[in-house]
Amino acid sequence: MEEPQLLAERILENVGRVIIGKSTEARLALITLLCRGHLLIEDVPGVGKTMLARALARSTGCTFSRIQFTPDLLPSDVTGVSIYAQATGAFEFRAGPVMAQVVLTDEINRATPKTQSALLESMEERQVTVDGVTHPLPRPFMVMGTQNPIEYEGTFPLPEAQLDRFLMRVRLGYPTAVDEVLVMDAQQGGHPIETLEAVTRPEEVMELQEAASEIYVDPLIKQYIVNLVAATRDHESVYLGASPRGSLALMRATQALAMLDGRDFVQP
Repeated sequence: MEEPQLLAERILENVGRVIIGKSTEARLALITLLCRGHLLIEDVPGVGKTMLARALARSTGCTFSRIQFTPDLLPSDVTGVSIYAQATGAFEFRAGPVMAQVVLTDEINRATPKTQSALLESMEERQVTVDGVTHPLPRPFMVMGTQNPIEYEGTFPLPEAQLDRFLMRVRLGYPTAVDEVLVMDAQQGGHPIETLEAVTRPEEVMELQEAASEIYVDPLIKQYIVNLVAATRDHESVYLGASPRGSLALMRATQALAMLDGRDFVQP
């Protein structure tokens, strides 16, 4: 594998062909992928949430699946179902859309809590269980959830257990006037996502994940992270403080950031 920093820069440059003027947000999305985490994108419609997920999946050569969450969506519509096959006389597993490497859960807060909870096992354990049989998910695996912050009618707020499984929450925001003109120029003859090609392979993404996990974290940095997280648990303005999963997420994010910056150690 080539230098991790150079490989990551190639991915970001490729994503930037589709997501114009949002280099920081694309960088955060890549960091989430390298941390084996999941990303929640909360913003108004039409700012590129879906395109960010598709561009990241195409750039890394990962399989992509999109699930449109609606109030009538069932858990089996997400995870898959066992169907009796007359030819073989046995039940066969028909995989659901969650069996992909990059899964976009669009408007995740429009589904019922029962359907939302169907994602919990896949996000944490990287597996789904259908009729008592466990099926592993492909690697690398990442869920990118989106939700609209301005429409609350007919929505179901995500439970804390599920919010806790998202490593980051980002907002794309509207583009600047200059960037919006560049977007129109880029899409005048067709959408650039249609011609976007992979610049790496899923196996190389997994090697990047391993490289990020080996970045050195000094014991003092770890204590600093613990102190930051502990402060959220005692602060009167914070309803619910971060869990130990938050400490791990912050440490892994700093490791991935250090790798993208070309360092083999974490800075405070």
